[in-house]
Amino acid sequence: MRRNTVTKLKSDRSVYMACQDNLAFMRPLPDESMKLIVTSPPYNIGKAYEQRSPLAEYVKGQAQVISECVRLLSKGGSLCWQVGNHVDRGEIFPLDMVLYPIFKEHGLNLRNRVIWHFEHGLHCSKRLSGRYETILWFTKGDSYHFDVDPIRVPAKYPGKKHFKGPKAGQLSGNPLGKNPGDVWIFPNVKSNHVEKTSHPCQFPVELVERLVLALTEPGDAVFDPYMGVGSSVVAAAMHDRIGYGCDVVSEYVDIAWHRVHALRAGTLKTRPMNKPVYDPSLPKGGH
Repeated sequence: MRRNTVTKLKSDRSVYMACQDNLAFMRPLPDESMKLIVTSPPYNIGKAYEQRSPLAEYVKGQAQVISECVRLLSKGGSLCWQVGNHVDRGEIFPLDMVLYPIFKEHGLNLRNRVIWHFEHGLHCSKRLSGRYETILWFTKGDSYHFDVDPIRVPAKYPGKKHFKGPKAGQLSGNPLGKNPGDVWIFPNVKSNHVEKTSHPCQFPVELVERLVLALTEPGDAVFDPYMGVGSSVVAAAMHDRIGYGCDVVSEYVDIAWHRVHALRAGTLKTRPMNKPVYDPSLPKGGH
């Protein structure tokens, strides 16, 4: 794909992607055209794909992108911003707390602060090792789509029944499973992860799948303004949504295109939703 162009892949699961400045990509898009905006922006910690800047300058840049995202978000749509901590000289600055006022200035309503917990990460020597990041789920208005059924998880006690009262003998839980709650546990994408590419901080597809399935319907548009290697676009296309994404690193856009083509060819490997993080019955390396 050529730099600074937009290409449409013609199929039932359309994908739009570009390699260019994210604001330049977003501005021509129609107002209120996206049902879900989901992303994990740079954390301003000096990764290969970002230029470290003073925190105030970083927040100013984020405010510009967030403002444009709010313009693109449909009434009743959802915006999910997944972030960790900015670290400066050993002190942490939780980016969800830093950015929260910007979202509120735009009148968005916070529905959940989801904790994504992973078992592995960098080992710290002067503080406790970080093992989680957060997803701020905002909606544009009070009337929004939410369907928990596609993302229910197995009940702890399946088949459990009421033992007394008017419902004695009836199932005490939903037969489809339980609400997954606001703490999600699955691996981050490290070297032995089936989805691993060259991106150093890759979004796991299953994280986005939950958001896509719960917050959108087939045919809805899903957009990621910091697409990376396209995990959000892949998750959208997997479930018959229309995926949009942009990124400033041409290598990542190329990888994203390859992953989408592999998905359509049936050869893309992703970690299934609700697969146990650790299953002792599997051989080493099998989870």
